[in-house]
Amino acid sequence: MDDVQQISGTITTVLHTLGQELTSVRLLLQFALIIVSGVLGTAAAVVVRRRMDWPAITARLPAFLHKFVDLVLTNLGTLFFALIVDFVRAIMLAITWPSASYLIGVAGKLATAWVVIALVTGLIRNQFVYRVVAVSAWLIAALSILDLLNPVADALGSVGIVFGTLRVTPLLVIKTTVLLMFTLWVTNAIGDFIDRRLKASADLTPSIQVLMSKILRLLLVGFAVVVVLSTVGIDLSALAFFTGAVGVGVGLGLQKIVSNLVSGIILLADKSIKPGDVISVGEHFGRVGNMGARYTSVDTRDGREYLIPNEDFITQRVANWTYSSDLVRLFVKFNTTYDSDPHKAIEAAVQTALSIDRVLKKPVPQCLLSAFGSSSIEYELWFWIKDPAAGVANVKSDVLLALWDSLSHAGVTIPKPGPARVIYELAHEDEPDAPKDQEKDQGDAARSPFPR
Repeated sequence: MDDVQQISGTITTVLHTLGQELTSVRLLLQFALIIVSGVLGTAAAVVVRRRMDWPAITARLPAFLHKFVDLVLTNLGTLFFALIVDFVRAIMLAITWPSASYLIGVAGKLATAWVVIALVTGLIRNQFVYRVVAVSAWLIAALSILDLLNPVADALGSVGIVFGTLRVTPLLVIKTTVLLMFTLWVTNAIGDFIDRRLKASADLTPSIQVLMSKILRLLLVGFAVVVVLSTVGIDLSALAFFTGAVGVGVGLGLQKIVSNLVSGIILLADKSIKPGDVISVGEHFGRVGNMGARYTSVDTRDGREYLIPNEDFITQRVANWTYSSDLVRLFVKFNTTYDSDPHKAIEAAVQTALSIDRVLKKPVPQCLLSAFGSSSIEYELWFWIKDPAAGVANVKSDVLLALWDSLSHAGVTIPKPGPARVIYELAHEDEPDAPKDQEKDQGDAARSPFPR
């Protein structure tokens, strides 16, 4: 409490002194010079921005230098203000007492600190982290310039709450938060660099790349937390209570989260599913995208991306279309009338499949006569593709559409619905639905070309 009283007394003294100085010509002159310097700095920045074609000048610069030049242009007014104020301060120190230009010197130091901090922290991509780091750094610099850093730190450290052997003070919370955010930002940058290096390695499979990236990120985050806690003086043994509470929470309500986390590690380790694979699980069919700690994203061709829990890939049956090979065999069925030559139909079907761009020439497509139906000959056309991620239904549609044209040119007729089917539908158009136990018999009668 003595520190708090000391700070309050210091602030009271400063306010009293300012109240007395506000009536002096010396202080009013310093305020006027600061305002004039601000106007001149802003005008100079506007002139420099307008007179020079900065986009053309920075077009060929590397990304890092381009970003730095943009930051300089953004803070150009403050930079000119700091230079003008420092110049005015130097002149006043040469012709008068240092106390006559003290306020101008403080303004120049604050402006310089702002420019330096803005240029350094402006390279941080995360806007939230950038603002927090910039404001925190400038507050520390301002308190240091005003000789209030040590009194404020002592006051924040004098008040606290004790948890066992751990004493939590506002100063401890602020230091821990700032250091933790900074170290996590650094570890994230290091993790991104390692991730890019792993993806550039052709010797590692996609699943091993993701697994190594996840493990390294977890290790970096854990190391950062331990370093920060040790730096601020927190005994890790004092956190035993919290780790016990986390263990109870896992036992009571976090089973699914832990299960998905373990399942994700298993999927990455056994390489059963990897990014880029074409899979079908449940009702979902698509390409595997991001494999996270809790879920795996499956990108479908209808614009939706399903986030499927990793546990489902362990407990459910999964069809991996590209597990050991990218080759996928597809087939389409078609019928011809009995007065059409089946040899011509088979030959035309094979040539049709070969004419489609996505159908592979090897293995060669095959057309098989599968059955002699009651009113038509039934065929199956088998063909192979190598890009199931581009879609399966669309290539089937292309084959069937081309088959329609090729069979017509070959003189092969595709059967139309028989007369018995048409007569049956017209006769039962106004009747109510048949009972379930009669549906099968009526369906057989409708499919038969002859009435029973």
